[in-house]
Amino acid sequence: MRTILKVEMSVEATNAAIKDGRLGKVMASTLERLKPEAAYFTAVNGKRGGYIVFDLQDPSDIPSICEPFFMECGATCELAPAMTMEDVQKGLEKAFPS
Repeated sequence: MRTILKVEMSVEATNAAIKDGRLGKVMASTLERLKPEAAYFTAVNGKRGGYIVFDLQDPSDIPSICEPFFMECGATCELAPAMTMEDVQKGLEKAFPS
């Protein structure tokens, strides 16, 4: 299922992770594992963060996706299913059949 991961990272934790090289490794390994459709990094609520759009294969994958951000970056993570316009149209057809 197409999913958007919103990550908001602790400034203090990511400062330390940048200094010792962990942040780059966490980001690279996450992106390599998820093979995202898109990944954007920006300030989220005034902190380092980003949005990663990927295919969540199974809910049991959530800990392996989020835990590195929790453990290494003091992050909060939010996951939300997402639709393309085609998905919306298909859903509306199901909701309001002709």
